[in-house]
Amino acid sequence: MPTTPPVWDPAQYLRHAGHRARPFADLLARVGDLPGSAPRVADLGCGPGNVTATLADRWPAARITGYDNSPQMLADAAAHAGPTPGGGRLDFTDADLRDWTPERGAWDLIVSNATLQWVPGHLDAFPAWLDGLAPGGTLAFQVPHNMDAPLHVLMRELAEGPRWKARLGGVPRAADSVHDPAVYLDRLAGLGCAADVWETTYLHVLDGEDAVLDWVGGTGLRPALTALDGDPGARDAFVAEYRDLLRTAYPRAAYGTVLPFRRLFAVARKGA
Repeated sequence: MPTTPPVWDPAQYLRHAGHRARPFADLLARVGDLPGSAPRVADLGCGPGNVTATLADRWPAARITGYDNSPQMLADAAAHAGPTPGGGRLDFTDADLRDWTPERGAWDLIVSNATLQWVPGHLDAFPAWLDGLAPGGTLAFQVPHNMDAPLHVLMRELAEGPRWKARLGGVPRAADSVHDPAVYLDRLAGLGCAADVWETTYLHVLDGEDAVLDWVGGTGLRPALTALDGDPGARDAFVAEYRDLLRTAYPRAAYGTVLPFRRLFAVARKGA
């Protein structure tokens, strides 16, 4: 069923900022030298800008632009904008990645952190994005690859159940929103890139009561929360049912709640 874009809550998203930032750091660790001495870097789906700002640590002279289509996220990201200590600059602007097309050869690095799962048909965008890279430039991204995990399966099953289907059927992110690693490798290599694709499963130890619900409340649950936003009673009832399912699927231990989280990474270097 058609849905409106989810409304994002930067404060909720940043409640687990440390865990969410780690995969971005792991991704950047596999990105090699960039062709420009003052590289141009595009961050697709920059969110609140906290990890975008770390790009200036790796490339101090870089001219970095973060793109997002959430007014709430861009409002938070604005606090990071401006000149960087290394002589570069950090800016943020509105863009919808479903139709974002870079200028030919304009970028040394196009990077995306946990965003492409929200972009239907993102494989079809790769040719234009690679065309937007300078020779020797890099496309690097990571996406969650855990749509078969209980937090997503239970959400979809609940939304498709008799109580909620009329309002939430098809609203949670689809199970096929991310492809298998081999699909990304084949597509990127077929476009002439030297491609490196891998997966990592993190065992996040989360603090607090209903920690997995708190985590997903900043990401995967946003479409359902947005769809029920005009009906607080229904929203609270859905969240309560989902919370009870998560408590069983992710029992709390004395040291915290363990959330296994598999992520898929890809680094593709364009020919010189």
